[in-house]
Amino acid sequence: MGETAITGENLKALVPHRGKMLLLSRITGFDLKNQTLTAEYDITRDCLFYREELGGVPSWAGFEFMAQSISALSGIENTARNSPPRFGFILSVSAFELYVPVFKEKTTLRIEVKAETTVDAIYSFCGTIFNPPGTEKAAAATLTVMETDDISTVKDR
Repeated sequence: MGETAITGENLKALVPHRGKMLLLSRITGFDLKNQTLTAEYDITRDCLFYREELGGVPSWAGFEFMAQSISALSGIENTARNSPPRFGFILSVSAFELYVPVFKEKTTLRIEVKAETTVDAIYSFCGTIFNPPGTEKAAAATLTVMETDDISTVKDR
């Protein structure tokens, strides 16, 4: 498993999200052979989904943390192959389970994703969020995503 944390500009090179929409603080590990990745996100008031009245981020936003972790894994795989980044789309979120209502400010989420099945450019991933890391399972889901090199092949569908 890759053990060096990926942060800052190196992280931004792997995912297309910027500013408040970037929902990963760091990648803490990955394994390309087993198609797994572990990332973290520090919950602050700067998060796009932060709600003052909740004192944090509603846990329903967890699917986006998982999706960006999948995007980061794809970015690492493409970098390893010397390939350009690919466009990715969430096709479905299923078996979405929430164990906490809110990801509280000043906590750090640990997001784990693992590829389950692949058919052509369609991938199914299991994702789990722990809050705070290692102590409490906060959310889990299966995300089905699609990747393409050319966005024009999907925009008319």
